[in-house]
Amino acid sequence: MELDFIEDTKYKVVVDIKGAGHSFANALKQEMWNDKDIRISAYNVEHPLIGIPRIIVETHTGKKDVKKAFIDAVGRLKKKNATFLTKIKKLK
Repeated sequence: MELDFIEDTKYKVVVDIKGAGHSFANALKQEMWNDKDIRISAYNVEHPLIGIPRIIVETHTGKKDVKKAFIDAVGRLKKKNATFLTKIKKLK
């Protein structure tokens, strides 16, 4: 997975996530909304054949740095996935 920053400020980023699809982009977008400091969280795939999700995230000005919000959201997703995997393994 490769991140290509289109816009990068302290409180707003627009980033193409090369190597990801709708599943990851949608999960990340949704998880960002669990942070009270997030003002905008959305993603778009401009062309279905190219399939590079572009995610836009903005925090409230004066609040959490947007990159910190990204790191926090990815950490929460990792924890949820680990919990899910543990429960799936118990089904065997």
